[in-house]
Amino acid sequence: MYRSGYTLPVFACAAAVAALHWLNDRKPLSIASVDLIEPTQIAEIPIEQVAGLSENTALAIARSDPGDNLDLTKDTPIWALVEWREQGDDAVIIKGGEGIGRQLNADDKPAIYAYAQRLLQENLQRILAPGEKITVTIILPEGRSLAVRTSNSAFGVVEGLSLLGTTGISQPLSTPDQLAVFRAELQNKASRFETLVFCIGENGLDLARKLGINPEQLVKTANWLGPMLVEADVLGVKEILLFGYHGKLMKLAGGIFHTHHYLADGRREILAAHCAIAGLKSPDIQVVFNSTTAEAALTHLKSIDASTGSDWVNQVYSAIAETIDVRSQEYIQSHSESGTKVTVCGSILFDRDRKIIVKSKTAGLLMGKLC
Repeated sequence: MYRSGYTLPVFACAAAVAALHWLNDRKPLSIASVDLIEPTQIAEIPIEQVAGLSENTALAIARSDPGDNLDLTKDTPIWALVEWREQGDDAVIIKGGEGIGRQLNADDKPAIYAYAQRLLQENLQRILAPGEKITVTIILPEGRSLAVRTSNSAFGVVEGLSLLGTTGISQPLSTPDQLAVFRAELQNKASRFETLVFCIGENGLDLARKLGINPEQLVKTANWLGPMLVEADVLGVKEILLFGYHGKLMKLAGGIFHTHHYLADGRREILAAHCAIAGLKSPDIQVVFNSTTAEAALTHLKSIDASTGSDWVNQVYSAIAETIDVRSQEYIQSHSESGTKVTVCGSILFDRDRKIIVKSKTAGLLMGKLC
């Protein structure tokens, strides 16, 4: 049985609770209680260290435990610096310190997102007496070095990690137990809808909602796209819109149907191959192939278009989207017991700014039904 854990915001909150407790009582906490809010349960989080730095400032340290998950933040320390203050209207001000990323597309705000903000605000305000005010600075000492091993920069987050998530529970997304959870959700929605939208992660889910797609037709797949496509076909789903970040979804164009980077990549090969087929010049194909991220390769194609008035982004990505559609249906067909008509697939790819790069022809038709 695989063990779930907690998301990074929970440990940041626990450390902040412990630091505030020290300021109130001058005693260290060994365990901090955190109301997860989502879900409605209390988590008991071990606190490694607490220190008073002055009469008005305390520092506490927790350590990330995401459970049995392929998560690079496992065992990383999270610090919370809490300071009393007198000025300002807000009872709790939250800041990002060293190792917390900056959002390039949001005026360099710290990458402390809605759930983390709510978690910290609600848990800390319950402890404060009327009129008391604090500033909380979250620090990830290893955040900057860990960030280079993530796709954060592809979504405009630099110089650190994000406090991201919509829940306090960290499920082991790469384990069979988690696949069972996704399949159960799929089975429920397949009984009600003939057309569904598969989203790999939270960015896709959020953008799909903002585009007006019925949330009840959205299905999270994480990296399990292959098994989920086959399951949908078995359940009689007629149409699937694959909706995802281009750096993930393009793997399907190369026949990679489990998209976790620990298992397979192939993005630069897929991009370079489609550039070559489209007729891009060899020096530019080499730049694409040697790009450190899919986002960097896309940026290069955009720069060529801007300087020459060409249309390489559309040509290359349209071909990739059509290939995703074809290979997805081939994948379903190869696993289909009926051998007859299989689920129709369309694909939409978006960039780090959550702007749609391209829709396949089938995706365009499906969007007309969904929105």
